[in-house]
Amino acid sequence: MAIEAMKAFAEAGLRVPADISVVGFDDIAAASYVQPPLTTVAYPKRQMGKKAIEMLLNLLRSEDRVPPQTVKLGVELVMRASTGPVS
Repeated sequence: MAIEAMKAFAEAGLRVPADISVVGFDDIAAASYVQPPLTTVAYPKRQMGKKAIEMLLNLLRSEDRVPPQTVKLGVELVMRASTGPVS
């Protein structure tokens, strides 16, 4: 969506990042190839999947009610050229 937003801004005459900053989420491969390269938030997909499977297996093994859990995993801001300084 962020890449498409950058295209829409360009069509509207706005320059990324001179006029508007854009940040994506997911750090897909295309993020580093668009112009300008997209600043994005990367998250640990493999770790999320592993934790989800662990939680599911614990749920399936338990005969008792399993209380809700909050799991926090780290993210990384991958700085590229689609963001500019705050003016």
